[in-house]
Amino acid sequence: MKQLTLDDLCRIDVAKYRLAPKIPLVVVADDIRSASNVGSVFRTCDAFRVERLVLCGITPTPPTREIHKTALGATDSVEWAYEPRIETILADYKNKGYDVYALEQTDSSIMLDDLAVKAGQKAVLVLGNEVNGVSQSALDMVDYALEIPQSGTKHSLNVAVAAGIAIYAFFGRFPLVQ
Repeated sequence: MKQLTLDDLCRIDVAKYRLAPKIPLVVVADDIRSASNVGSVFRTCDAFRVERLVLCGITPTPPTREIHKTALGATDSVEWAYEPRIETILADYKNKGYDVYALEQTDSSIMLDDLAVKAGQKAVLVLGNEVNGVSQSALDMVDYALEIPQSGTKHSLNVAVAAGIAIYAFFGRFPLVQ
């Protein structure tokens, strides 16, 4: 067994990445406090070819040293935007026909294992604050809440880890047009 090099992996460059097909998923990071978490979300969005990342509220935006350190260049490849108010961005995407999902434990959450995505569906995934989760104003606007099944003593995961699990779940359910 040998570890693969970057050449072995045949990764595309940023210019080709920007032109490559993306999965129809927009990730919205709302009031994320940690720039390192934001950088990790950028990197995950790059890995799974997410359509767009939207940073809202107090979420740090590039360029910052901490985002750069964990994103490893993904701020150059991933299309991103900043919107001060989560309500504005959710209303915009709902008007464009996207289904909106919050990654949150609620009284009506769907377990992530049970996520079903219809052919042609476009989705928004809302990530909430590290302490308070997804805001009630955002929950009032979403179509579904997704919950990651957990069996340990803690009731939550780091937001960047949770984002990675959920984005991967969407990636596996959306066909990626080559």
